[in-house]
Amino acid sequence: MGSLCRVRVPHPYSTRAPTLDDAAAIAAVLLADDLLDTGASDYDEDFVRDQWSTRGFDPGRDAWVVLGSDDTVVAAGNVMPAGEARLKSWGVVHPEHRRLGIGSALLDRMEARAAERLDGVPGATFHHSINDVDEAARAMVLARGFTFARSFRHMQIDLDLPRDPGQTPSGIEIRGIDPETDLSRAHAVFLEAFRDEWGYRLIPFEEWRALEVEIPGFDPGLWLLATDGAEPVGALNAILWGDRGWIGELGVRRAWRGRGIGSALLRRSFAIFAERGLPRAMLNVDFDNPTGAMALYEKVGMRAVRGFDVYEKPIG
Repeated sequence: MGSLCRVRVPHPYSTRAPTLDDAAAIAAVLLADDLLDTGASDYDEDFVRDQWSTRGFDPGRDAWVVLGSDDTVVAAGNVMPAGEARLKSWGVVHPEHRRLGIGSALLDRMEARAAERLDGVPGATFHHSINDVDEAARAMVLARGFTFARSFRHMQIDLDLPRDPGQTPSGIEIRGIDPETDLSRAHAVFLEAFRDEWGYRLIPFEEWRALEVEIPGFDPGLWLLATDGAEPVGALNAILWGDRGWIGELGVRRAWRGRGIGSALLRRSFAIFAERGLPRAMLNVDFDNPTGAMALYEKVGMRAVRGFDVYEKPIG
């Protein structure tokens, strides 16, 4: 059966491949997990659906749900493509069903699937994400030979008041995008801006488009482009997940840094979210980002509300 094998979970639990109809149930498990570990939830059904739209991901072979005796989803896990030689994964178990071996069984299946997908690929690695406060999960991945790779933070700003986008830096124009002409320009900005970041790789335009544009939640009205004359110098993309605006990518080309363009893009994005009646805006950031991103986000009023760690393991 290969990757279609069921996860070996303890009785009376059972497993199967998920369908889109399971997105809400998986989101409910994520919610329960978040509330226990961090006191607030950052994920929802929209998040699950957008993740599953990733090119190269097949929920019938790359994802699993665990069912309780009443056929309710109590756990889930998946393996996602993250480049030619890397796969990433996460799993979640409802707090009421922890410490029964379900998380371990899911990780067994995810590792086995990663080994199948990366068989024969030189230098292949498998990444697994956990909440940074989940000591049981940390012990589990370390015992399996994973090593710590990176820490990330979710940053948040409350949008309870009207947001003034403020002044745009002199000589710079910030505007929305035209999907027919500006996507390739935004992609070029991001490629240059992220060159020094951990895990950087040159993502071809069509792959990037599949990840950021060809997804259910794509909304060009949330994207911004900063230009100096005709030259694109900064860009931001964003999406709505539930009652939150999520900033996905924010980049400013090296020669234009230090002029307040990143701050201006963020403030404009916050104003757009606020106009849509959203109570908060969020983003994910590498804690050790070499460009000083954490300081930038704190400067515009964002705060860290949760963290997660990535562990890695060679495959093959």
